[in-house]
Amino acid sequence: MNSIFQAEQALYLEFLTLSQKYPIVNDWLKQLPEWIAHIKNKERYANATYFESAVDKLPLFNVNGIDLTQNNISAHIDFDINKLKKSEALLKTLMPWRKGGFYFGNDTHHIHIDTEWRSDFKWNRVLPYISPLKDKRVLDVGGGSGYHGFRMLGEGAKTVIVIDPSCLFYYQFMAIKKLLGGHNPNPILNHIHFMPVGLEQLPKSELFHSVFCMGVLYHRKSPFECLEQLKNQLVKGGELILETLIVDGDETTVLVPKERYAMMNNVYCLPSVPALTLWLQKVGFKEIKCVDVNITTSDEQRATAWMDYHSLADFLNPNDNSKTIEGYPRPKRAVMIAKR
Repeated sequence: MNSIFQAEQALYLEFLTLSQKYPIVNDWLKQLPEWIAHIKNKERYANATYFESAVDKLPLFNVNGIDLTQNNISAHIDFDINKLKKSEALLKTLMPWRKGGFYFGNDTHHIHIDTEWRSDFKWNRVLPYISPLKDKRVLDVGGGSGYHGFRMLGEGAKTVIVIDPSCLFYYQFMAIKKLLGGHNPNPILNHIHFMPVGLEQLPKSELFHSVFCMGVLYHRKSPFECLEQLKNQLVKGGELILETLIVDGDETTVLVPKERYAMMNNVYCLPSVPALTLWLQKVGFKEIKCVDVNITTSDEQRATAWMDYHSLADFLNPNDNSKTIEGYPRPKRAVMIAKR
């Protein structure tokens, strides 16, 4: 059976089960066919059919165990060299790979998807401060290829929903899930799903115990609207884990880049930690804490064979790497924890 179809079927079944106890999920179920059809519409996404074909052509293997708790999401597979080469070639058609990494194979024959971001750096900064995820429902907003979602599943989450409106990330997730599953998928994989939507498309649910929003807020024109939408997905007392670009300053400090920031043209505002704390308070969050501030390094974000475009080193001022190429402060990120 088609692995993408199986993954979409598992999502439907998850929502059907949830809707029996939480009728609000019926609103999501009604829109799910349209959301999935949209991401596969080749008139909107010219590469959709190409990406889907690449996932379909990935061979199935006997997987001798998966590990969702280490720096690389991994599956132990006894590749033969021909299938390994075929799999690697197909996965490279899904480049660029930005969030990861992933490791499939054994000590002799393996594929290491060495992504632009060492996403384990961020996860290891976040993990010590969050509430336990065991048996919880978790939403990962802007989750890319699903790396952090798989790590959440590895922490014992009962249900993980990754959302991202990117067509490429949708099929990268499907490829990873297929390789992790092999011929006889581990039942745990039935509890992680990808919905190809943006946060703003989700009806209010108040369904999730934890909502992760990492690397998204600065891409939103209206940060207050975004924070309100995040709150609307949390159960009362639920936890928001917010990671975003920040600048130094007081409650009144917010950087609004004139055009680009670190070569990104879709960055709207970078608050200071005190300003971001005030934003969260204004929206109604409680118990707000900044648990980590970190300057992004080229060990964490860099070009690789799996993402061979420009990366962080190209975005910094060549004469002063404390500044971006535009002259703004070098990327610095904060992790905020808050309760609804």
